[in-house]
Order: sequence, then structure tokens, then C-alpha cells
Amino acid sequence: MATAYRSGWHFIDLVTAIPHPGDSLMVTVFGEPVVVTRDEEEDVRAYRCLRRPRGAPQPVRCAIRYGMIFVNLDQRDHRLVEPEAPAPRTISATPRSA
Repeated sequence: MATAYRSGWHFIDLVTAIPHPGDSLMVTVFGEPVVVTRDEEEDVRAYRCLRRPRGAPQPVRCAIRYGMIFVNLDQRDHRLVEPEAPAPRTISATPRSA
């Protein structure tokens, strides 16, 4: 059942919890440790902490809405896929003479 909820956006904390560059916050989402940090450009970024040897932190999608930090642990690519426009049809018609 928990895997069904992993694909959604989850509230972490308010942006005011990490006000300065270099500040970080560690939370656990569905049993996985996630670090949310503010970088030098004052952007908020989130990383999943892997438990493998020599595992580098894996970026997690992070969004800020209305002063709240949300993360999404889903690994699938969620880019919007625009449906292909139908190819224009060429209709040949001969005008009727009146």
C-alpha cells in the first residue's frame, strides 16, 4: 500500500525551516532518509540518502508552493507528454460549376 503513495508529492516542512544558504533538514519519507538543503544560490534542493557503500546522494524532485516544501520520491519521468497533432489532410476537390 505504501508504494501507491510514493508517487505523490509529500509535505516536508515550511521554507522558513532552512532560511540561510547551507542550512539543511533531514526527514524520513516512507522509511527513506531525505535531506532538504538550501544551496548558495538560495535554491531548495532535496536528495535521497542511499544506504549503499559509496552511494552518492540521489536528487529528488522538490517543489515549493505557498511557502511549503514538497518532495516526490517517484523515479519515473513525469514530463508532460503532449499528444501528437494529427497530420494535416489534403483534400482535393474540384469546384462545381454553377
